[in-house]
Amino acid sequence: MIITKTPFRMSFFGGGTDMENFFKDYGGAVLSTTFDKYCYVTVRHLPRFFNYTTELAYSKMERVTDIEDIDHPAVRNAMKMLDMHEIRLTYEADLPARSGLGTSSSFAVGMLNAFYALKGKYADKKKLADEAIYLERILCKEVGGWQDQIAVSYGGFNRINFNADGYEVLPVIINPERKKQLNDNLLMFFTGFTRFSASVQQSNNLEAKDKTSQLKEMLSLVDDAEKVLTDKNSDLDDFGRLLGHTWRLKRQTGSAVSTDSIDGLYAKGIEAGALGGKLLGAGGGGFLVFYVQPDKQEDVKEAMKNLIYIPFEFENGGTGVIHYTPETYVPREEE
Repeated sequence: MIITKTPFRMSFFGGGTDMENFFKDYGGAVLSTTFDKYCYVTVRHLPRFFNYTTELAYSKMERVTDIEDIDHPAVRNAMKMLDMHEIRLTYEADLPARSGLGTSSSFAVGMLNAFYALKGKYADKKKLADEAIYLERILCKEVGGWQDQIAVSYGGFNRINFNADGYEVLPVIINPERKKQLNDNLLMFFTGFTRFSASVQQSNNLEAKDKTSQLKEMLSLVDDAEKVLTDKNSDLDDFGRLLGHTWRLKRQTGSAVSTDSIDGLYAKGIEAGALGGKLLGAGGGGFLVFYVQPDKQEDVKEAMKNLIYIPFEFENGGTGVIHYTPETYVPREEE
């Protein structure tokens, strides 16, 4: 039996510039971190006592005898890609899916990690990120960027650069006290709305040429935000102000990014004292994160009292195998 633990990610700057059609022409970069909320994937070979050969438990239960009959596209394609058979897979998570935290990519990375471990093979973080991108973007044909798979594979607070040759992951070197102060000044709330990132991306059509100027400006903010974090003489509060700026730019990239309800909640947070904030992920719902100075935090929490407040801490581990019990698996003989 294998259990993997994969964090969710919080993307601050550069989202949208990780779309392949953009960064191959203009380059791209994102500033993001993983934090201490996780998805867990448990995988083992299914004992041969049943009239089905694969069992999946996620938001629904699937029991099939033919991999092609699996409804879940990521599981179906991953099992075919890695030649997995007779699997029992269980997924559970600390936070809900379709909420803007890269949950589908955390699942994809954690599942691939578990499949390799079940085969007795080690897959490094780059291999897991690359194969999760291939799984979601090519095999499952889901619209979206590359940042989520990379962020949750590697873990930590990183700048991820994209270019025509691929990507590089550069840890952001922040003084520990400054990093803790940033963590303490970020408040996250669940709006209660969930959506599929791919459908938001599709409806916004971020690859349209008229979005290019906004995306280029969003890209330039990655440099500005990184400088705020790494330069001890910079005012950390500028990070919050830049968050507000990137959110205003993102609002211009498509009507599906926000809703009247989200805009109303955001305005309440700013009115209560937040310096800036943004909706995490592609947009359309999920989690709001605000940058709030300590003396204003109770006011913002009061303004958001109808939402669920989610305390969190940054994490550095990325995906990992947390339980490993090898199994001897003998494939069925063809009948």
